Amino acid sequence: MLYYLFEYLERAYQFPGASLFGYLSFRAAVAIIFSLLVTAVLGRRIIAMLRHYQMGETIRDLGLDGQQEKAGTPTMGGLMIIFGTLIPVMLLTKLDNIYIILLIVTTIWMGIIGFTDDYLKIKRKDKEGLKGRFKIVGQITLGLIVGATLYFHPDVTIKQQAAVEGVFLQAEKSTKTTIPLLKNNEFDYGDIIAWAGDAAKDYAWLIFIPAVIFIITAVSNGANLTDGIDGLAAGTASIAVLTLGLFAWVSGNIIFADYLNVMYIPEVSEIVIFVAAFVGALVGFLWYNTYPAQVFMGDTGSLTIGGIIAVLALAVRKELLIPILCGVFLIENLSVVLQVTYFKYTKKKFGQGKRIFKMAPLHHHYQKLGYHESKIVSRFWIVAIMLAIISLVTLKIR
Repeated sequence: MLYYLFEYLERAYQFPGASLFGYLSFRAAVAIIFSLLVTAVLGRRIIAMLRHYQMGETIRDLGLDGQQEKAGTPTMGGLMIIFGTLIPVMLLTKLDNIYIILLIVTTIWMGIIGFTDDYLKIKRKDKEGLKGRFKIVGQITLGLIVGATLYFHPDVTIKQQAAVEGVFLQAEKSTKTTIPLLKNNEFDYGDIIAWAGDAAKDYAWLIFIPAVIFIITAVSNGANLTDGIDGLAAGTASIAVLTLGLFAWVSGNIIFADYLNVMYIPEVSEIVIFVAAFVGALVGFLWYNTYPAQVFMGDTGSLTIGGIIAVLALAVRKELLIPILCGVFLIENLSVVLQVTYFKYTKKKFGQGKRIFKMAPLHHHYQKLGYHESKIVSRFWIVAIMLAIISLVTLKIR
């Protein structure tokens, strides 16, 4: 809203300083500062409100050190992240940008699913919260909306370099994405059904939309599993989101896209403002969430974080980079899958279930080994930074 106000003031009255809002870097800087302030100011109020309404976490006894001390700590702190992101975004972005619209819808949609789950767990004393099938239906529906929009909306286009260096072709609709670390690293979802004839590419949405649904569901659930100890999910997510913001900046800038020989995605650079606000909100939330946590994000935050990361990656056509960039989420997910699968297999074969890890997800395994959760979180952050650097290096190494 402020963007449109200052644009009008500059155009109509040549208002001093109004032209600054035309610069992406300025709006991004304002967004991250504003989101930090919003989260810091609203944070105390939201925590107090959650305490007042007795929205405290119920802790299951898993035999972990310091676990019972966390009982009663307010949850649903993801509201801080949501408000800290949306308020600056509403004020500073171009609200007619299709990528911003999708990210706002994702934030609100996943926030509602997570909030409902937390509410049922705490106020209704339902340990399962929102039934798994309803969560999946919600994630699938969001995937349908995002996938259909990215595929059919006329503003979602790419420009590719022609044979003449530095020249970009006309904007075109495409289901192309980027395969990391490979030469000529573009992959078209339509190629999967190209064997059926030239006309088959018109039905590439039959491949693309299910892929979008899978990615959103997998990443949101991965973030949810990672949210198990103080500061882990918010810290690793902020690193991944900041990296995706750099990809958006590069892909949305025709000069850098030409220099790095990557596909140019018109209008996608506006995502940088959303990323700045989101990172600011995550860091602001970490102020209250680092050990010992004053508030937990709950599913309200973790599902929202995962959904946003997935949509950001899809928007900048880096979804195939997610296993590297979000490697912490992937490892946490795999540890649970391997633990459950191996336990069921050994129980069926030997009559007694055996475990690969002392406990899953993986961060609980290290807690069982005696590591303090602050050390576990710090080391997971270091791993996340290393994975982010590897992800950025893929811009040049192919």
